[in-house]
Amino acid sequence: MAHPSPIIPTLIDCGARAGRAAFFTSDDSNIAPEENDSRLRVRKGPAGIPRRPLAFLLAMSDATTMGIRVLVTPSYLPESSAPERNAYLFSYRIRITNHGDIAVRLLRRHWTITDGNGHVEEVEGPGVIGETPVLRPGASFEYTSFCPLPTPFGTMRGSYLMRSEGGGQFDVEIAPFSLIAPQAVN
Repeated sequence: MAHPSPIIPTLIDCGARAGRAAFFTSDDSNIAPEENDSRLRVRKGPAGIPRRPLAFLLAMSDATTMGIRVLVTPSYLPESSAPERNAYLFSYRIRITNHGDIAVRLLRRHWTITDGNGHVEEVEGPGVIGETPVLRPGASFEYTSFCPLPTPFGTMRGSYLMRSEGGGQFDVEIAPFSLIAPQAVN
């Protein structure tokens, strides 16, 4: 499938202005799409096991680094996209859970965003959505942010810089995930 080469707009890390966040104290890792939103639906299969479309499974990411788990669920936002102008908006919901024995603070984020034309954009900055959360052992932090693309598909990957309560710093992987508009897989 050929894609036009539009003028690629600057990707904006919209989290600080438009993100939502919540703290959790248990490890409820089911961050599947809500029933009444525009994301791919979760259906129950045999014995109540969730069944998800293949595109949804390929889009998600899950990685654990030094006891810090990062689970990402992206979704396409058709009501905020304009395919006729090569403007596609995606959201991604992230849950960061501390499975370790000591508290950590998220200091910085780094993203590598690649659109369907192969254009790569790097985004870096302090914290996430304007916050530098502290995650105590067993705690989670969840937020939603957004990514505009000029193509109906792309990928994101990245890392968080964390500081342990002892003062040591380390990078936590955000495994690659796909941003896929439904029309891109038909």
